[in-house]
Amino acid sequence: MFQNALVSYGLGLMTAVTMAGTQAFAAEPDPFAERPQITVAQLVESVLARHPGLKARQAALEAAEYRIAPAGALDDPALSYSTAPDTLDGPRGLNQRLELSQPLPWPGKLALRKQAAQETARAVSEDEKNLRLQVAAAAKTLFAEWFYVHRALAINRDHQTLLEELRRIAEIQYAAGRAGQQDALQAEVARARLETEAVTLERRRREVQARINALLNRPPQTPVPLPAGFPELSPLPRLEQLQITALRAHPELARIRARIAGAKAQAGLAEKDFYPDFRLMAGYNSFWDEPDKRWTLGFSINLPFDYGHKRSAALDAARANLRQARWRLTDREAQLLSELEASRAAVEETEAVIKVYLRRLAPLAQDNLDAARADYRAGAGPFINVIDAERQQLRTEEGLARARADYLRQLAELERWIGAPFDQLSDPLSAPAVHSQPSKELTP
Repeated sequence: MFQNALVSYGLGLMTAVTMAGTQAFAAEPDPFAERPQITVAQLVESVLARHPGLKARQAALEAAEYRIAPAGALDDPALSYSTAPDTLDGPRGLNQRLELSQPLPWPGKLALRKQAAQETARAVSEDEKNLRLQVAAAAKTLFAEWFYVHRALAINRDHQTLLEELRRIAEIQYAAGRAGQQDALQAEVARARLETEAVTLERRRREVQARINALLNRPPQTPVPLPAGFPELSPLPRLEQLQITALRAHPELARIRARIAGAKAQAGLAEKDFYPDFRLMAGYNSFWDEPDKRWTLGFSINLPFDYGHKRSAALDAARANLRQARWRLTDREAQLLSELEASRAAVEETEAVIKVYLRRLAPLAQDNLDAARADYRAGAGPFINVIDAERQQLRTEEGLARARADYLRQLAELERWIGAPFDQLSDPLSAPAVHSQPSKELTP
């Protein structure tokens, strides 16, 4: 049941972070060419380089960055021209009027517009970083399942070989009159059971391969190299260090902070809407009889009357949006710290389980099997004890493989909540403390 739950988790995570796409990269080289095995780091690197969702976010970021310069630029000047056609045959020729005008916003508006565009681009950039975290976590989760299913298949093959050996021993004992025919049948039944489990494991292997290829944007049946060595247990950083790193640099929080900065700029623009904008004009008008009056210079301003409280309402809305973004940051910080602590506890639990398997369960299961086999050979124990000991040893080996796979999966989940891999964590003593204080977020 636990194994099926993990597969369901992997499928859900894949659905959340993988854009639909199984088209082959015919023009791109195979990232796993000439690799009999692949490490988790190599898989993550290849996925991040080929994932279509990341490419889409990168294009969105590029588009957002291109919008920064136009946001801080002046509006286009306007050129107007008019004439009196009936004056074409007049004594002074065709009368014409030409005017060039340039709108100028109130000082500071252009800077605020540009700042708002910059913060939007920064939010998109943090979105891309957050998706990278999710995709990397999905790749590590699938690598963990890839490791488990291959390890489980290897264990299954080993135990099929063991049961075949036990069946031959039972037949020898039966031929010598020291055991019944049922012993060999029990070994054969146990081996047949393993064969059915191998069929299920092979189906799961194909499932995981298809999901890995989906992350890589390749056809689902494309071969994936065997999993290489598994990372050893290593001490976790202190909780305080993880919290500081997450609050300071997590892309999801950084995105909300960019939204806050953008909301501040929008509120500043709403305040400046109470001040007039300008328009400079220069023109030539030949309709005037006196030449001195034909060239003109001037300006105009709008009168920012607050009819219907439209400007006041826009300012109140901008300030409410700013408060919303600040409270969202406070809420997300609390959720992030909660998820981080829960994830760290899960990693510590799995570490403890692996140590129990390695130090006690695995040696005891092997000793129990060896003792049962020795007793049966000596005629001091029934064959069912050997079968039970083999089954316990099989489940112990499978449990250890599952615990190791869970360890990598939970490490990936913890890194996702931290916002960075463990090898990129900074020294908490050199980092400024970051605390969530909801009360201070009420002031626009």
